[in-house]
Amino acid sequence: MDLSFGKSIIECLLFVSSKPILVKKIKEILEELDEATIRKLITELQIEYETTGRPFSIIEIAEGFQIVTKPQFAPWIKKLYKSKVASRLSKSALETLAIISYKQPITRLEIESIRGVNSEGVLQTLLERGLIAIKGRKECIGRPLLYGTTQEFLRYFGLKSLGDLPKVEEIFNYLKSKS
Repeated sequence: MDLSFGKSIIECLLFVSSKPILVKKIKEILEELDEATIRKLITELQIEYETTGRPFSIIEIAEGFQIVTKPQFAPWIKKLYKSKVASRLSKSALETLAIISYKQPITRLEIESIRGVNSEGVLQTLLERGLIAIKGRKECIGRPLLYGTTQEFLRYFGLKSLGDLPKVEEIFNYLKSKS
């Protein structure tokens, strides 16, 4: 396959996808190209977008790649989509997500022992929004469900991977400096 044509196909795939696309998925579609070549072509596209001053860029997020608009164009995009109000997460949902993201896989009882309140409703909401998923069952009496974060969680918070989460010590130091 001509690499220029392959790059155009990759650009089309990224353009039409509303979610980050994994290199592995692109490889399934473009069987003729290996993952290293696909990454090289994506890097070339990223450089082209940056050097030509386009209003969007290709970012690596949630272990995949996605075309996104640059932040300075947000005011006009918001006007276009003003009827679509992004639903925000409640304080209890954010608290629960933080616990899950740092302690996963974790059971509901473990979450509740940390939070000190019932978390059943919050967990259901997070499951419905696709931010967490059931990752299995704990090998103990009762075999409770284990929860963990999803690719949607990474996308929602703009993270490449869980390794991009701030370290617990960094959070404590930040909070300490604010008090």
